[in-house]
Amino acid sequence: MTTRSVQPHAVLRGTVRVPGDKSASHRAYILSALAEGESTIVGLSPGHDVQGTGAIMAQLGAHVRHDGATTIVTGPSQGLAGSDRPLDCGNSGTTIRLLCGVTSAIDGTHTLVGDPSLSRRPMDRVAQPLRQMGAQITGVGERELPPVTVTGSRLTAISYDLPVPSAQVKSAILLAGLFADGNTSVRETVRTRTTTEDMLRLAGVAVESTDEGMGRLVRLTPSRPQPRAWVIPTDPSQAAFFCVLGLLAGDADIVIEDVEASAERIGFAHVLRRMGASLEGDAVDGMITLRARTSALTATTIDAAEIPSVDEAPILTIAAAAATGTTVFRDMGELRLKESDRFEGCLALARAVGATAWSEGDDFFVTGVGSAGAFSPFSISAGLDHRIVMSSAVAGAAGQGCTIEGVETVASSYPHFFEDLESLV
Repeated sequence: MTTRSVQPHAVLRGTVRVPGDKSASHRAYILSALAEGESTIVGLSPGHDVQGTGAIMAQLGAHVRHDGATTIVTGPSQGLAGSDRPLDCGNSGTTIRLLCGVTSAIDGTHTLVGDPSLSRRPMDRVAQPLRQMGAQITGVGERELPPVTVTGSRLTAISYDLPVPSAQVKSAILLAGLFADGNTSVRETVRTRTTTEDMLRLAGVAVESTDEGMGRLVRLTPSRPQPRAWVIPTDPSQAAFFCVLGLLAGDADIVIEDVEASAERIGFAHVLRRMGASLEGDAVDGMITLRARTSALTATTIDAAEIPSVDEAPILTIAAAAATGTTVFRDMGELRLKESDRFEGCLALARAVGATAWSEGDDFFVTGVGSAGAFSPFSISAGLDHRIVMSSAVAGAAGQGCTIEGVETVASSYPHFFEDLESLV
């Protein structure tokens, strides 16, 4: 694994445009491949995860080519077809879970594989509802670990209540529902990101969403997506790293451009403002440009429902470590099922910089040291987790420096992260 040192930088200025949103990028590739005819995509995430999804679409019969900043995907008129080679999902949980839904209706037997990290991530949550639809899907052991084998079948529509909030599981069911024999519905008790529903509508698919208290009911009428021109906004979960960097550095003023601003994606910004952050920005046409300036933070309570994918938990842990008081992270058990055990990873991050951290069940607690200037210099192994890499780098740059082992994994989502970080010095 590659090791990198990050030097402390008290003064940070500049503007950053983070990569295209990974969630939208994966789905743009998939919906374009499912459509008949040519779609264009501008602003794709350059990370390995999204490249892997594009490669799988080509393997299943779509034609994919690149023309400068534009990607052109042509879906075959007869639809996608099986491949006699494994579908390599790399490190991407989004790819493998969404592909479980897509391949459930494609003739043939499909083998979905991943790297060692992905091979430890359970797929039972997605396998169970897909089996109810008639899919033939098996993984390894009780938790259905990869490799996962999916045999294309005739699918029956279902009404499914998600036992645990998950945009990936919801998306897999809806994508399978495109091929089902009736209307498919998914009910969630906590509203998760709406990327799939929004993009399906843009592709001409009839999708209805109805809010139900804190949750939502989504209904889909089966049909084939239509080709279109996709423009991908930038990724909120990547923007969060530079927001926290701007708040914690000794003298910082950082602008993060054109961030996707749906309510389920921008929860981290509300959390930081509640902690006292100078974080400005107004949403216009679904996008927001954020300006983060050095701030003194105080502790708060963060519920998983505020950041439904909990992707921002590691960088919010760094914010909590710099705050005054004890920040409570509630219902964070989902972190244990990410690229690494991010639950333990968050505790390790907080302790590495000198904060006090402990857990009780699915909750964890961080008592901050009062400012990033009081952080300890530290060394940490990222454990094949790109978000641990970037959170550590923010802590080192805003604090007293750090050494990170395993930095190459950042290429899965944000290959030019360190270049963007250095551009602010």
